[in-house]
Formats: sequence, C-alpha cells, structure tokens
Amino acid sequence: MHRWLSHGQEAGAAAEHEELLRDLYNQMMRVAYARVHNKSDAYDVVQDAWVRILLKHDTLRERSKLAAWAKAITANIATNVNRQKAHARETGEWIEGWDVHSSPSPTEAELMVEISELLGALDPRSRTMILYKFYYGFKDQEIADAMNIPLGTVKARIHRSRERLKAWIATPHL
Repeated sequence: MHRWLSHGQEAGAAAEHEELLRDLYNQMMRVAYARVHNKSDAYDVVQDAWVRILLKHDTLRERSKLAAWAKAITANIATNVNRQKAHARETGEWIEGWDVHSSPSPTEAELMVEISELLGALDPRSRTMILYKFYYGFKDQEIADAMNIPLGTVKARIHRSRERLKAWIATPHL
C-alpha cells in the first residue's frame, strides 16, 4: 500500500472500518451478555474489553484472529465480573456501579453512537491511522507508506490520538 489516499478514499475507508468495528462490538456484546445475563453488566464488560484491546493491541500475534482475541478478552472480563459479584453477594459487600437503583446503561445503539463520536472527534487522518493500527494491525511503517507521510509523524499522531481517546473514555459523561 504505497499510495496516497484521497479524502474521499479516506472517508470511504473510515466508513468501512466503522462497520467492521460495529460488527466486532456486536459479537463482543453477545459474548458478554451470554456470560453475565444482564445488559448493564454486558455493556460494562465490553467497554472494559475495548480499553484492554487498545492497551494490549501489540500482543495480538495474528491479525486474522482479532475477533477471536476480542471475544476471549470479553469472556475473561465477564467471568471476572461474575466472580466479583458472587464474592460481593457472599460477603454482603456493595460494589460501585452495581447498585440496582443506578441509572440504566446506554443501549447498544447509544454506545455505537458514542464510539463513532469518539472516533469522529479525531481529525480524519488520525482516525484513519488509529483504525489502521488497532483494527487492521498495520505496522507504523505501512501506515506511513500508505498515507505518504514520515514514520515519525505516524508514531506521534497515533500516540497523541491514543492518549486523547483514553482520556475521553476515562472521563465520566454527564
């Protein structure tokens, strides 16, 4: 991929990536819900799984196994949630975020809108780089070649974008 992507191509690629992310999200939600049997907890499990995927993306050896890897992470987090809840029930301990009187979690559609908004808040080039890096598993040099920009620019922009996304995810939404 040693060519320059036009703005239209970048927009088309971003839309295609967004659809693939939506499909992966749906698969992860099915795994989480099957394990925790609660939409609110499933939402939390998938959100935690996405954060872990972003932080640990470099441990994925085979790009073709992204969906299986993401679902395994989701299943492990769901198992941990179930263990924590069982322990909390046994000890009578209250765990923040599991109050039955808390406000309802966002629906799947609302979460997808939020993810789209987070990615949409990035400039188009940064968004494309993030998707190439974390979804498709491109190496930094491959991204630089595809976008016809210096390797250092790719590394810096991905780092800044990743930090920005992590900060946005960590910020409670009112």
